[in-house]
Amino acid sequence: MYLSSFRNGNRPEELLRLLGDGRRTAVIHNAADAVSPDERKSKVLDEADRLKSIGLKPTEIDLREYFGKSEELRTRLGEFDLLWVRGGNCFVLRRAFKMSGADRIVTDLLTEDKIVFGGYSAGIDMLTPSLRGADLVDDATAVPVGYETEVIWDGLNLVPYAIAPHYKSDHPESADIDRSVEYLIDNHILFIALRDGEAIVVNGDEQFIAG
Repeated sequence: MYLSSFRNGNRPEELLRLLGDGRRTAVIHNAADAVSPDERKSKVLDEADRLKSIGLKPTEIDLREYFGKSEELRTRLGEFDLLWVRGGNCFVLRRAFKMSGADRIVTDLLTEDKIVFGGYSAGIDMLTPSLRGADLVDDATAVPVGYETEVIWDGLNLVPYAIAPHYKSDHPESADIDRSVEYLIDNHILFIALRDGEAIVVNGDEQFIAG
C-alpha cells in the first residue's frame, strides 16, 4: 500500500517499486460525488494527468455503476495492478464502497496480494478502524443522488491506526485536521499524522513513512 497525504506525494517511486512492471490503474473518484458534475469532471481529468506523469495507465472505475453488482466489480478490478483512491469526502466514499461491495473485494484482493492499493486523503482515511474524528473535517451527512443515507462509521480496518492527512501543511483542511488530531489524542486512539508530501508505505511486514 502507498498511502499518501496528498496526491502522488514526494516519493512516487515507492509506489512504482510496489507495482513492479504493473501500470494498469483503476481510479476511484467517488469521494468527489458530492460536488457538481463539472467540478467532478475537472478532478477526474487532473487526476489522470498526475498519474500519467509518473508512468501509470489510469482508467476511472465509477463505483456507482456497480451498486448492487459486486461480482461484476470483483471481475473488473481483477484486471488492474493498482487501485488508486483519490480524496474528497470519506463518508461518501465509504458508502460507495459498501454499496458496491468494494469494501469486501479490496480486502480480499489485498489479502491475496493481487493488487496494490494507493491513494490519498479520504482515500486512505477509509482504511482505518473507524471514521470517528473524520467528521471534524468532512461532512458525514453529505448524501449524493443515488446513495443510501446511513452514516457508516466503521472503516475497512486494513491498518490498525487512524490517519490524519494534511497535518501542519499548506492545505485548506489543515486547521480542521488539527481538531481531528486533538480528538484522537483525547480519546487515546493510535494514529499517524502525515504532512503533505509524505506517504505510508506498507509492503508485507515492511512499513515506513516516505517523503
